[in-house]
Amino acid sequence: MIRSLRLWILAAITLVILLINTSGCSDLVGTNEQSKHIFTPPYFGVNLSGGEFNTKALPGKFNEDYTFPSTAEVDYFVSKGMTIFRLPFRWERLQQEIYDDLDPLQLERIDQLVDHIANQDALVIINPHNFSRYYGNVIGTPEVPVEAFKDFWTKLANHYKSNSRVIFGLMNEPFGMSSELWRDNANAAIAAIRAADADNLILVPGNGYSGAASWHSDWYGTPNATTILTIVDPIDNYAIEVHQYLDSDSSGTSQDCVSANIGVERLIKFTGWLKEHNKKGFLGEFGAANNDICHQAMSNLLAYINDNLDVWIGWTWWSAGPWWGSYPYSIQPSEGKDKPQMKWLEKAMSKANSQDVETGNNGVPNDL
Repeated sequence: MIRSLRLWILAAITLVILLINTSGCSDLVGTNEQSKHIFTPPYFGVNLSGGEFNTKALPGKFNEDYTFPSTAEVDYFVSKGMTIFRLPFRWERLQQEIYDDLDPLQLERIDQLVDHIANQDALVIINPHNFSRYYGNVIGTPEVPVEAFKDFWTKLANHYKSNSRVIFGLMNEPFGMSSELWRDNANAAIAAIRAADADNLILVPGNGYSGAASWHSDWYGTPNATTILTIVDPIDNYAIEVHQYLDSDSSGTSQDCVSANIGVERLIKFTGWLKEHNKKGFLGEFGAANNDICHQAMSNLLAYINDNLDVWIGWTWWSAGPWWGSYPYSIQPSEGKDKPQMKWLEKAMSKANSQDVETGNNGVPNDL
């Protein structure tokens, strides 16, 4: 009897431990039953460009007006230690008329990359690179009702909800509308995704190109620092995506960086906002040319993020892809050789991974 009681108590304790571990380690990027791995931030990677190219040719011709990177390019960046890829594409190419079914050929091209990335135990952000527009018309207007945006994300969510390695990047750099309109569009898309029973991580940008440095500014309307506080996710599994460049106007169009400290200076206030409001941030685009000041500025920026991994869940460098040519921010290898900026990123990733080992993931929770 005593032996049976001991066995029963042992079994009960084991069950409690299992329940605690399961509830405390839910998958940040999705909790569906098909998930084979538990992912914990930080996630470091790169944008894989091509699918968003040539906006004057919509939908355009594949491999003439636009392209997608190859699986070999994914393998190269995985070999460098990268664990996340942002995959930009144009909404008009995946859904050529609003409310239509998703184009099967275009979806197959995206799926080939998504599946390959997932098979490398990496994560992929699917990102309509549309600036909150469709054929040039703003979402939430009579030409592109918010219902069309909901329909698009419902179809994407249904297609990818069984893959926990897929992250939903709602939109690239909304601009030219009220912050309230963008907030309402984002909330509608989030509601549609969750109504489709998809629990994947969602990345939510702000208005005004979603700049970190301008998060509290009002030149684009009500500051994102105010409106994004009213984002609603029924399962609270989202992060805020911002972009930040280091040239004089934060546009990412110059080879110059303002100063060695400009990257940190442009992230500090947004980072404080994340901490104050218990939010998580993701740096979806950042980049710089290869020169001494930019090297120092980028090293300082990456070190700052590593020091604040309690709120930053990662980043994706802008950019890589087969069609960039001599673009100064590209880290696409050339003639089998790494670009200099790749070394900057490898050093930062190595330091972050060392912090994970020393501090137990630097205090970052496994779920949001």
